[in-house]
Parts: sequence; C-alpha cells; structure tokens
Amino acid sequence: MADTIKIKQVKSVIGCKKDQVRTVRALGLHRINDTAELPDNESVRGMIFKVKHLVQIVEE
Repeated sequence: MADTIKIKQVKSVIGCKKDQVRTVRALGLHRINDTAELPDNESVRGMIFKVKHLVQIVEE
C-alpha cells in the first residue's frame, strides 16, 4: 500500500449536509475536478468513506 492517496472531487457539494461539505473541504477539495494528495491513514480513509458519493480515488 502506498503512503499517500490521491482523491478527486467528482460531484458538487450543493445540497449536501453541512458535515459532508466540511469533510470535503477538510480533504482539501474546493470544486469539481480538484485533486488532493493526502497521507494514506485510517482518518483520511474514514473521511473518504463519509463522502464516497462525492469523491473518487485516482489510480496512477
């Protein structure tokens, strides 16, 4: 397993619950097609799981 994970926002946060919007922002994403490279740990994986309908993991 790699030590970093790259994620991409694929859907808008308009109409989402406030905690989901805050989670997407905390992941470093601000608009559709933004990408962020974060450490691959349990806390980041949990955040991704919470907003899995808005983001996707980018495979390189």
